[in-house]
Amino acid sequence: MIFATTSTPSFTNVISTITATEIFVLSLVILLVFSWYLNLASVNAPFAGYRSWFEPTFLHKSGKFWVRRIDGDTLILSNNYLEELRLFPNTVLSNAHAQYQNIKGKYTYASVVLHSILHTRVLLQQLTPKVGFYALRSKAAFDEAFYSLMPRSKEWVEVDIQSVARSIVARMTGAVFLGAATARNEEWLNISIQYPMDTFQTAFQLRMFPNFLHPLLARLLPSRYRLQGHRRRAGRIIQELITEHQRKVEAGEKTEDTLLEWMLDNAVGTEGSLEEMKSRQLVLTLASIHTTALALSHAFYDLCAHPEYVEPLREEIESVTKEFPSNEDFVNHGLQRLEKMDSFLVESQRLHPPVMMSPQRVARKTINLQDGTRIPSGTRIAFPSAAILNDSSVTPDPSVFDAFRSYRKRQVPGEKFNHVRVQTGKENLAFGHGKQACPGRHFAVAEIKVVLCRIIGEYDVKYWAGQVRPRTYYLDENVFPDPWAKLHFRHRGAGAEAASGKGGVAV
Repeated sequence: MIFATTSTPSFTNVISTITATEIFVLSLVILLVFSWYLNLASVNAPFAGYRSWFEPTFLHKSGKFWVRRIDGDTLILSNNYLEELRLFPNTVLSNAHAQYQNIKGKYTYASVVLHSILHTRVLLQQLTPKVGFYALRSKAAFDEAFYSLMPRSKEWVEVDIQSVARSIVARMTGAVFLGAATARNEEWLNISIQYPMDTFQTAFQLRMFPNFLHPLLARLLPSRYRLQGHRRRAGRIIQELITEHQRKVEAGEKTEDTLLEWMLDNAVGTEGSLEEMKSRQLVLTLASIHTTALALSHAFYDLCAHPEYVEPLREEIESVTKEFPSNEDFVNHGLQRLEKMDSFLVESQRLHPPVMMSPQRVARKTINLQDGTRIPSGTRIAFPSAAILNDSSVTPDPSVFDAFRSYRKRQVPGEKFNHVRVQTGKENLAFGHGKQACPGRHFAVAEIKVVLCRIIGEYDVKYWAGQVRPRTYYLDENVFPDPWAKLHFRHRGAGAEAASGKGGVAV
């Protein structure tokens, strides 16, 4: 009998057979595990909602738990903590620092949000108090570009509604932030649409890896190099606007009253420099275009999924348009009367929010809460806004799309001014809550209503035969509709234009 002879390989021989790729992967796994251990929970709470299989899930509705993310964990708090935490200023609990972390601001050139709050001040002190004035201006930009973006055919035409929504919102916000001429500038429109997309792409790619790898990986991402190009082109455009504004001020000429001009006139120290002003305008596109365009897209997907709501909404639009036929009256008074549309938007947002966790904050100082919970400095916290709104104790039959749910609530005596799209509260955290709630929400909702009025009034919209509501994708806490989803639109004819919320002559 012949036996095969074997010998035990030496450690050196084993190592010599491992490839460089295998060594890299092994090192990455070891470093990843090590980084997790360095980031052990500093607050006594379960991860992913469970301490054990025997713990009842309902306990988490009034407690806290950790959600693990590769680039850093988030402490999820019950809304029972909301009233106490909302009283802390941004020097203690910071929304800006949370968003900076989420978009990897160090690598997406967003550090300006940590330098000062000029971009927030302009929204709170200028945009919101004059929301009617600026909504009228944005409507004019929308009406002017409408048929360059939407087909006028009476036959069914396939439309990429997400792309159209981004283009519409870019023009509407561009007119308000930078002026009417810039809202027609194709280079700026392209920057304002692509910059948010490349920022999110860069951030999401980095968030797939632990923080210690980000300095290396950031150098390899094409989307980050595209950001640099966007910033160079934006700098040239913003510089021209700054120079023209300064010329008008020195000459005593009337300015256009854009938000950029307000920021220049109210800047302190380096806030008015080209570098900071360029960065702020680009950061504002992240919030003003991306989420508004998403909400618009979801609204049309929900209309197609629930066509029984089209006629009631159309009747409301026609009624309000007849009552407020001029642009100015329609924007300043009519939009508030669109109560069924507002309710429809509340329901669409409830089932299809842009994020699952809102608001998010970073503790800049250690916080000791009344129940004894200690939140160390540097901890990222968030509230489960989507879960709250879809809890049956908050929303009966939460899986059912009931477009007029909020509308019915408003018919109850004493509830006339509640349950609206811009409202924030313990059970509605879509726009955040407290002093750091979204400062541009009133303007954003006005934009959405203006667009829906005209398109619903002038167009029929549907899914193609056999098509269903587009699939929803999740990336960490972020929610996205299928980017390849298309809808079909058909113009209803000349008679529909008069009853579409178009109203009067564009100003």
